Parts: sequence; structure tokens; C-alpha cells
Amino acid sequence: MTDPSVQREQQVSGQRPDRQVIATFDNYADAQRLVDRMSDGGFPVEHVRIIGDDLRTVERITGRMTKGRAAFAGAASGAWFGLFIGLLLAIFTLGPVWIVTLLVALVIGAFWGAVFGFVAHVATGGERDFSSVESLEARRYEVCVPPQYAAEAARYTQTL
Repeated sequence: MTDPSVQREQQVSGQRPDRQVIATFDNYADAQRLVDRMSDGGFPVEHVRIIGDDLRTVERITGRMTKGRAAFAGAASGAWFGLFIGLLLAIFTLGPVWIVTLLVALVIGAFWGAVFGFVAHVATGGERDFSSVESLEARRYEVCVPPQYAAEAARYTQTL
């Protein structure tokens, strides 16, 4: 039977009995290259884990958000929604009228999307006048394997 206090201590310290860290990298691409090298060498990579540690969110600012850009983004989103609705309605339309149905739904969707995009931006009161993309990143990446594969996996780290 496993002592719960030992399990908790292992989890807090990052040590787990079911895996062993064979390499640590500052970026994901290097960790991925190691796993690719292991795969090319015939290592059973289904036992490998890449674990991101010390996660943080990174918000990359993509530009200034103006009323025009908000309306345009809303129009584009609304056009896609209108296209979807138009396709659903076109299923029940006979003859070449389906094209008109599709275009009308697309235009109506774009119009209302632009209106809602504009109104939503104005409603923020200038509090968030920029657009951004948020991502999740780790400060380091650990390549781990079960203990029974650690010796074999360590061979691939020698050529780093």
C-alpha cells in the first residue's frame, strides 16, 4: 500500500513514480525535436510525455481596435453565420432560387454582424481599444518516460 503523505510529497516536488525526466528544454520546439529523434530511432514514443511546467498566459496585442474594425470583424462573423443559415434554407428551395436565398442570408448576416460588432465596441466605452490573441505557454518543457524506458531514452539525449 502506498503512503498518501509520500504520494503528496512526490506530487508537490514534481517527482512521480510512473515517469522519469530525461531532458528539460526552454522551448517546446526543442522538446519536440528530441521526441522526433527518438521516433526516428525506433523508440516506442507512445510512452513519452512532454510536460509544460510553470504555465503562464501571454496576450499578444495584434492591433488597435477602432469602430470600423469592430464593424468589419462583426460583418465577417455575421457573413459566416448568414452563409450557414442560407445553406440550411437553400436545402428547401427549388430551382436556381437557392443562390438568391444564399446571398440574401449572407448579406443580412453581414449587416447584422456589423451592427452588433459596432454596438459592442461602442458599449465598452473605450476601455479596451485593442485586439489581441491569448495563448498558454510554459517556462520549460520536460520530456518524461516511464522508469523502465529511461536508460534507452537517455541514449537520445547524448546527441543534443
